[in-house]
Amino acid sequence: MYTAKVITVSDRCSRGEAVDLSGPAVEEMLKSAGYELLSSELCSDDPDSIRIALQKAVNEDAALIITTGGTGFSPRDNTPEVTLDFCDRPVPGIPEAMRYASLKITPRAVLSRSAAGIKDHSLIINLPGSPKGAKENLEAVISALEHGLKMLRGGPQNCSAES
Repeated sequence: MYTAKVITVSDRCSRGEAVDLSGPAVEEMLKSAGYELLSSELCSDDPDSIRIALQKAVNEDAALIITTGGTGFSPRDNTPEVTLDFCDRPVPGIPEAMRYASLKITPRAVLSRSAAGIKDHSLIINLPGSPKGAKENLEAVISALEHGLKMLRGGPQNCSAES
């Protein structure tokens, strides 16, 4: 399967004032889906901190980089903007699918600002900071990720409409 890295974006967790519950929940889902976890990381909501963590994950050659946190309306929630600025190409279908699935659970799904994109050979996906929201959003898209990673990582290419 593919490698993955989880980055929890949280001022409070990065300062040791709160326990990260979302990162471990996402890691468990990825392990169950067959991903090899390279590492996990905590970073603050500071844009430079997020950018550094993303670059480190790309340098580690993580196929899949999942962030959790920093996607809300708080003035310190910078993850989607940093992600889209950092990436070479956006992947709007992933957050669209996550919002669609979440809308069946809560009307607050329309408030999601999650983003996804490609940097070099890594797929980056933002998830909400709550463990429940992170798991529900990842569940909505995880089955499609293997095919996308195969294409991104140079898997078999052909001219058929089914590739």
